[in-house]
Amino acid sequence: MTTTACITKEPQGLGFFEKWLTLWVLLSIAAGILLGKLAPGASRALDGMSVYVGGAPVISIPIAVCLFFMMYPIMVKIDFAEAVKAGRSGKPVLLTLVVNWLIKPFTMYGFAVLCLGVLFRGLIGADAVDLVKMPLGLDLPVGAAHGVGRVVLENGVKMLEVPLWRSYLAGCILLGIAPCTAMVLVWGNLARGNDGLTLVMVAINSLTMLLLYGPLGGFLLGVGRLPVPWQALVLSIAVYVALPLVAGWLSRRWLVAAKGRDWFERRFLHVLTPITIVALLATLVLLFSFKGATILANPLTILWIAIPLFVQTVTIFALGYAMARRLGLPYRDAAPAAMIGASNHFEVAIASAVMLFGLSSGAALATVVGVLIEVPVMLLLVRICLRTRRAFAD
Repeated sequence: MTTTACITKEPQGLGFFEKWLTLWVLLSIAAGILLGKLAPGASRALDGMSVYVGGAPVISIPIAVCLFFMMYPIMVKIDFAEAVKAGRSGKPVLLTLVVNWLIKPFTMYGFAVLCLGVLFRGLIGADAVDLVKMPLGLDLPVGAAHGVGRVVLENGVKMLEVPLWRSYLAGCILLGIAPCTAMVLVWGNLARGNDGLTLVMVAINSLTMLLLYGPLGGFLLGVGRLPVPWQALVLSIAVYVALPLVAGWLSRRWLVAAKGRDWFERRFLHVLTPITIVALLATLVLLFSFKGATILANPLTILWIAIPLFVQTVTIFALGYAMARRLGLPYRDAAPAAMIGASNHFEVAIASAVMLFGLSSGAALATVVGVLIEVPVMLLLVRICLRTRRAFAD
């Protein structure tokens, strides 16, 4: 059964910015990398403007500002009364929970082990090693074995020496257990999905992540009990989702009461239309100015890590999209339900990798690669959705 529309106005077709968005994204990535190379001091200064939890940069203030302006135009369009009605449709919510928590973490583990531990292991370096932080609370003597690692002394600090491919594997796992809770609102909006239902799924997904992130991570990483970054999770969800949500709800309510619904729909929303895209491009410039040097220094390594992440993203999307069609979901519910599993909460994954394994670890690098492929691949999936929407019931 088709759910009620939850946005004020259904846009038709792709606008100029949206039509050429892949090109703008590629140009923004190139501009960010160039900025990081030509003005590394400025990039470091911007990157240092962060909120830290446990020594890890959890919230980048410049990126948080960009993300606010990316999310606010979407949030203010949502009729929250209708969003509650949309949330009563249990099928898409159940679908995203099954895909995100019963399927996605394990397919990510499987693809990463196959690619990094088997197919590309010789290219990465069969004997290559990485130095990562000692697990929290563990104090072993130098030379002691811990799992597949060995305790070594590096610059007077005890570190764990592990196979390099396993360090990359850890980063992939952290991405696989951190489904998207913010950017999926952008992807769903571009695909002409049900924004109200997407918001409901984001809220449920955020709560589920607080419960399952630690246990699933500990199980798949196999490093004993994973310290759950509760503060990082709660803070990132508050900044990236709750803040624009509250601002959108309050401003919508106030503007409709003060100016009328007709002015709100015809004048105010029209002005906001390009802001999400511009903020997305600004976010990419910032992200890649911070991480561009790392990417340029490891071009082939980036490729080996990117392949399993790409395969995982496309597979999970195809699985979710096919299941949505099999369940008889209308297109506006099927598109965001499939994309919320395909996309990743890379901010939490990066923060977790830094806290658990260290800023210079292979795990942290793998989560950065997740940022690199996230936007281009998700834009590809948006286009697939738009081209196949007629295959779904109205």
